[in-house]
Amino acid sequence: MFTGIITSQGTVAALERSPGGVRLTIKVGFDLSDVALGASISHAGCCLTVVAISEDGYDLDVSNETVNVTNLSGWQVGTQVNLERALKIGDELGGHIVSGHVDGLAELIGVVQDGDSYRLTLRAPAPLHRFIAPKGSVALDGVSLTVNEVEGDTFGVNIIPHTWNYTTLSQTRIGDKVNLEVDRLARYAARWFETEPIATSGK
Repeated sequence: MFTGIITSQGTVAALERSPGGVRLTIKVGFDLSDVALGASISHAGCCLTVVAISEDGYDLDVSNETVNVTNLSGWQVGTQVNLERALKIGDELGGHIVSGHVDGLAELIGVVQDGDSYRLTLRAPAPLHRFIAPKGSVALDGVSLTVNEVEGDTFGVNIIPHTWNYTTLSQTRIGDKVNLEVDRLARYAARWFETEPIATSGK
């Protein structure tokens, strides 16, 4: 589990494709002494497992399934990636509960500067737009954000200066796809309403 609060960025230092998927080497600037083999780290919202550790980075094995349903398919050497270590018991929950399981890709269709902040408009794929509501939460490339408005399959979010400066959202351009994870509670609530029988009075 994660919170959607990005703590650092990594850079793709090596990328090796194979029939079974992709082996990635991620270079980081933080201390790896407490990162164990098998540790889970969110990469642009994707929970991936550390399979090897070096002095300044680590390796990941990414399955074809993950590559196909996320924007990892467009990563190359030099790509910067939002990182978040897994949540520990007792850690501050500053964002919202994020599983690291990407639901789909949202397309950036608008960027407007609003003072020092930026307002982004994105289009969500069907049927994921059903789970996005005003004042609800989404994770975009691993970043926990509050939804401002929703109209059909589009929704808007506001990016404050700190988030703009310290995540890769500032590098996203019109037409780019970002990893989208909808709020787990919204998904479960929608499922409950779909399956809950309608009560009748018996009259």
